[in-house]
Amino acid sequence: MNFAAAMNVVFPNNMWILLVVSLILCAVGFYKYVYFLSIGYGWAIAGEGIVMLLLYHTRVTPVIVLLCVLFVCYGVRLSGFLAYREYKSATYRKTLKKAAKTEKPMPFGVKCAIWIPVSFLYVAQVTPVYYRLANGTEKETLVPIIGALVMIAGLMLEGVADQQKSKQKKEVSNMVATKGLYSIVRCPNYFGEIVFWTGVLLSGCTILSGWGQWVIALTGYVCIVFIMFNGATRLEKRQEKNYGAKAEYQAYVSKTPILIPLVPLYHLAKQEEGANPIETKKKT
Repeated sequence: MNFAAAMNVVFPNNMWILLVVSLILCAVGFYKYVYFLSIGYGWAIAGEGIVMLLLYHTRVTPVIVLLCVLFVCYGVRLSGFLAYREYKSATYRKTLKKAAKTEKPMPFGVKCAIWIPVSFLYVAQVTPVYYRLANGTEKETLVPIIGALVMIAGLMLEGVADQQKSKQKKEVSNMVATKGLYSIVRCPNYFGEIVFWTGVLLSGCTILSGWGQWVIALTGYVCIVFIMFNGATRLEKRQEKNYGAKAEYQAYVSKTPILIPLVPLYHLAKQEEGANPIETKKKT
């Protein structure tokens, strides 16, 4: 196989259509750059799910339809939830401003440096399903069904976790959520995200053709898992700053895994050796 043919296997012509859709929908980040990684992300995944159905409408099977619809549900739920939370919560808006670290407008070139790579990433994330269609292997059912079930489980985890957190924060605003899913793992929404994308990778693991398709699919998966670990790390730092002086918070984090249930990994952020936030608070 010559180089051109090999590249066509990794980057079929229709794949560039997905990239264009991702670029267009992520462009909302030019209004507020954090949207590249939040609302624009959800829109891109949902849009790609719809476009795959349209591109291969004569070949899709019920299982493929389910996989693509799950992308749409995932993206719409995520974008809708984030937009609603930003609209309703002054605290969340304040958190977004802190995440931006500056009130000054971000230069256009810097925004482009975020926009283009993340648009590529969002395409890479859906390639296990896309390659199933592009490779002409859409009729296989068992593995994609298993993948779809894992995706559904992840989607449900995210939805329930967000609902439980909102409810508990209304009841006790000065403490992290600790009940329900949060009694098992401290970041169940991030864990649900990992489960969802594990299902996506699983759905296409039997049809990836050659190392090139594997590299693209694994890049999307590894990046989203890394982003979830990074997000959990930043959340831990923020919670430690806000609630670290509370004995009940320290008791909770000392016995509840941060990201993966049953795995005794309790901290991702670096802990200052010898530091005791409770004692420090008492002295001030």
